[in-house]
Amino acid sequence: MTPDLEGAKAFYGGLFGWTFRTGAKEAGFYTMCQLNGRDVAGMGVKPKEVPGPARWSVYFEADNVDAFVARATQLGGKVVVPPMDVFQSGRLAFIEDPTGAHFGLWQSREHHGAQLVGEPGTLVWSEVQTRDGARAKDFYTALLGLAPESIANMDYYVLNHGAKGVAGVFQMGMGMPADIPPHWMNYFAVEDTDAAAAKVSQLGGRVHVPPTDMPYGRFSVVTDPTGAAFTLLKPAPM
Repeated sequence: MTPDLEGAKAFYGGLFGWTFRTGAKEAGFYTMCQLNGRDVAGMGVKPKEVPGPARWSVYFEADNVDAFVARATQLGGKVVVPPMDVFQSGRLAFIEDPTGAHFGLWQSREHHGAQLVGEPGTLVWSEVQTRDGARAKDFYTALLGLAPESIANMDYYVLNHGAKGVAGVFQMGMGMPADIPPHWMNYFAVEDTDAAAAKVSQLGGRVHVPPTDMPYGRFSVVTDPTGAAFTLLKPAPM
């Protein structure tokens, strides 16, 4: 969600090589971001009444959005946007989890989400960053039917669908600025984290965490020119 759709196209097109398919006026000019002709992300104009900076969101597939929303409220979540149809594309809702992070639920019809993931220029991971990791873990596992896995020597949970990790829960520590609210962080794969971080700066964005090695790869936390945060990651070899 961005207040500057054309500026976002210029930034992400320059950074990831995305091309764009912009929707009609009645669809709010919602834009599909594509790589090699396949959908990898979306962009929408941020309503003026929505507080805060531009932001990336994450959506979880739901076979029945209305039932998931009812379940989310039972588990302590709050409805931000109630279930609504998006033309013939699908049905959506937005929820605030019990720790304050927002996420979407999506019931696919004609649109089934990202067609390409895990490759340079596409989504490779998402995690909720929160100040109450245990509560967030319990909420998402109960809502989505995922199994939590604690990572040794880290205050971190991987949420598994069967044998596959699909998302993470990161406990925000004292080192995180107090004014950063709980949120979902999206990671985009890159071939060279250092070069991509330098490109962010060249395109008018900001590097908040410089390229840093971790066991799962080399990452950098950045924001685009309107303040939307995301993480660049060159995954470690498997």
